[in-house]
Amino acid sequence: MITSRRNFIRNISLGAAGITTVGAFFSFKSPAFLAGANERINLACCGIGNQGASDIMALYNTGLCNIVALCDTEMGARHTERIMQRFPDAPRFQDFRKMFDKMANQIDAVLIATPDHSHFPITMLAMSLGKAVFVEKPMARTFNEVELMMMAAQKYKVVTQMGNQGHSEANFFQFKTWVEAGIIKDVTAITAHMNSPRRWHGWDTNITKFPSGDEMPSNLDWDTWVAAAAMRDYHRDFINGQWRCWYDFGLGALGDWGAHIIDTAHRFLNLGLPYEIDPILIEGHNNFFFPQASTIAFRFPQRDNMPACDITWYDGIDNIPKLPEGFGSAELDPNIPPPSTGAIQPIKLNPGKEIYSKEMIFTGGTHGSTLSIFPNEKAKDMASKLPEVPRSPSNHYANFLKAVKGEEETRSPFDIAGPLSQVFSLGVLAQQLNTKLVFDRDKKQITNSDLANKMLVGTPPRKGWEEFYKL
Repeated sequence: MITSRRNFIRNISLGAAGITTVGAFFSFKSPAFLAGANERINLACCGIGNQGASDIMALYNTGLCNIVALCDTEMGARHTERIMQRFPDAPRFQDFRKMFDKMANQIDAVLIATPDHSHFPITMLAMSLGKAVFVEKPMARTFNEVELMMMAAQKYKVVTQMGNQGHSEANFFQFKTWVEAGIIKDVTAITAHMNSPRRWHGWDTNITKFPSGDEMPSNLDWDTWVAAAAMRDYHRDFINGQWRCWYDFGLGALGDWGAHIIDTAHRFLNLGLPYEIDPILIEGHNNFFFPQASTIAFRFPQRDNMPACDITWYDGIDNIPKLPEGFGSAELDPNIPPPSTGAIQPIKLNPGKEIYSKEMIFTGGTHGSTLSIFPNEKAKDMASKLPEVPRSPSNHYANFLKAVKGEEETRSPFDIAGPLSQVFSLGVLAQQLNTKLVFDRDKKQITNSDLANKMLVGTPPRKGWEEFYKL
């Protein structure tokens, strides 16, 4: 079966080059042509627990899709039960390759809500089959994987969306409108912060090797879970959300929350990629999992008529940025959705950002939370000058499905979400190496560290997974 799957992937590559593969299950037509105005999109779901379960129900509740396949490497585990019970007739798989092998001709679009390190192979295979993809944030784990995903989206001309859901809510439309009206302009600095406790806080940072020795769950396909990453012995601290702790598998607090906090600033201020990434503070550095606290400065150059701008990222419970005088503290924003594993714990400062322009300060939360002008006196002065902000015509999930039907364009496609995800991967490299990185934005290379430059690509894919990097 392994050999046939490899041939299956190779045949996809041949088909893309113009060679017809007899008996193939797939079509290279855009999914936008696969469903009419009154037809539902046939959606396959990879990763059906925790955030995946939330995404599946949000997509299904739009009334725009059918759930036609469920895939999870630990199918039948406790966190997958909700979705299995909700869609008992959907075929079930533990290996996404087998799912596509058997059902590619019945699938229009794919949800990918697996751990960060496995986004890439599933997404690349789905796109090469002509399927639209909704991929949870961040797009992928390494800079190069994101680059390949952006190229593949253009090559296969499929609908794409990254799951930073606030990019379809009020903050998106407000930020866009205020930039176009000249309210937000001449921004020179942004602080962004996520100071909630993280899963790895309190771990022993003197670690010298990966943990091992746990008994593997009987229903876990560990080989497929590891995907293209280096094989590790199974441990409970690698699965069920714990994967986000480790450099091998996730992008930490930055990759988790950065897409919900700095996405609109990154997009509408045309920031692109930074020329320097400086880890100002790394507390509890080690080679395996994320620091106990980080302060990372991303420096962006002047763009057209926009001045140079720094984004400074803060994570860690007590690593609070310096706030504008009189800012005070804020209650937890009710608009911030809780994580799939429970409520956000009370903290000293809400997740969010402060945006400093030459004339004003804008403060905001995360996800769809709108900006406020600070201080209140300035806000009152500006009240009559603020333009009307349009309402969102669709949430992030409906936007994706309507785009597959040809009715809208996605708001976070790979050409928008890709550079944002690459900012996160550069920040994580600075965390992991605990060193300043100088980045050539044109050549997309790190110029002051050969090791860091090699890590843009990452370790070679595990044997049997190389073909996904050739699609």
